[in-house]
Amino acid sequence: MKQYGLIGFPLSHSFSKKYFTEKFEREKIENAGYDLFPIESVSELPELLKHHPDLLGLNVTIPHKLNVMAFLDRIDEGAQKAGAVNCIRISNENSHQLLEGFNTDVYGFEASLQPLLKPWHQQALVLGDGGAAKAVKSVLTKLGITFKCVTRKETPGNWLFSELKPQQIADHLLIINTTPLGTYPKVEECPPIPYEAISNKHLLYDLIYNPEQTLFLQKGAAAGAATKNGYEMLLLQAEKSWEIWNAKDKH
Repeated sequence: MKQYGLIGFPLSHSFSKKYFTEKFEREKIENAGYDLFPIESVSELPELLKHHPDLLGLNVTIPHKLNVMAFLDRIDEGAQKAGAVNCIRISNENSHQLLEGFNTDVYGFEASLQPLLKPWHQQALVLGDGGAAKAVKSVLTKLGITFKCVTRKETPGNWLFSELKPQQIADHLLIINTTPLGTYPKVEECPPIPYEAISNKHLLYDLIYNPEQTLFLQKGAAAGAATKNGYEMLLLQAEKSWEIWNAKDKH
């Protein structure tokens, strides 16, 4: 049995398990399974691998995308640049489990963002600065889009939500939410920014996919902005993970 799975904590709302289970059925991929492995601390990973020797690949979600890197034998260049890993390929080398880290969020975000970009999307605000923001910042840097991160707590170089002014919103026509604010079931929440400054030249991108239209995106759409949720990014990163796990040349 070819075993794949997701590590993170908590894992109550998992896109990945549903996606891969349906993919295996639809594409008639036999002897393959995808499970959830809710581990509170990433230090539980070696024990998990010992108990599941058939594991060939893992997706990694909150809160382990950064700390998992210390447990890997190799880290792909893209993941190194992003400073976070969300996909692990497991292969056996001389009876040792070799763990290789990748960041498929980078691929998923870039491929889903690029078709929406207009010439005036030169400056971005990245709301939040956790593991998910790392992939976003890596892509913006690659595309030559300057950005500022906005956080609740004071962090060198970042702006504070509490001090954000309408002019800063007006100057940054691409706004990406990487925080969990607005995720189901807390759909009445949204990042605290001056929404009155949003215009029809803005593009609002939310990494959240449930609900389909967060309050953040609703407020953007009401002002005439283009909006995008995180669903396509998830699909793309899942398919990229599958490609990595099944790559013929593993090195």
